Amino acid sequence: MITPVDTGLPAPDQPFSWAVTAAGMLFTAHGPVRPDGSIDTGPVAAQARLTLENLRRSAEAAGAGLGDVAQVLLFLTDRADIPLVDAVYREYFDTPYPNRCCVVVAALAVPGMRIELMAHVSLVRPREFSDRSD
Repeated sequence: MITPVDTGLPAPDQPFSWAVTAAGMLFTAHGPVRPDGSIDTGPVAAQARLTLENLRRSAEAAGAGLGDVAQVLLFLTDRADIPLVDAVYREYFDTPYPNRCCVVVAALAVPGMRIELMAHVSLVRPREFSDRSD
């Protein structure tokens, strides 16, 4: 069973949720969507920053953080954008980095959109052990 997460973004017109939880994981996909639902089609660095902010917002709404992101699947429309996106990505993630792949695609859903991502985020917290022996 999945549970939708309120990310604060407007409901999409298409049949999907911005983020859902299931089996102790958050599954989320984002692009450069502004809080009003419009798409940023400007420079790729700005698009990457907005996309990663949306990921942060989703993780926090589910009770996690960027340090809980286990995997990121990046989709870019231009191979030349990889170093620019990597620079922004390093603003959001520290080592050890999440597992990641980057795929260059012919186009994304909205003309001018240059980045989209999917992320898998762990919601499971390590058990806390006490010094008591029961």
